[in-house]
Amino acid sequence: MTCTVIVQEPVYTFARRLAPEPRQAVKRALAGLRREQGAIRELEGTLAGHYRLRIGKYRLIFRYRDSAIIEAIFLEERSVVYEVFEAEMLKKLKH
Repeated sequence: MTCTVIVQEPVYTFARRLAPEPRQAVKRALAGLRREQGAIRELEGTLAGHYRLRIGKYRLIFRYRDSAIIEAIFLEERSVVYEVFEAEMLKKLKH
């Protein structure tokens, strides 16, 4: 099954700052995500309902809007992605 992937602005913003090679890896990973391919894992705890896609040293956080739409929400280096994404989510909830 092929899904539609909607890429949010934080993903574009981060990807534009990357060197050409990792930026191309992100593009390939997003294309693969349309077919739900790649190192995908469901997140737990406060991030339950979200998934991650491993792209080298980067992680893409996404969620399913429904069975045919995937929303790519956040992209960051593995070492900080979960903490930064969780902080961003909490900040949005407070507003």
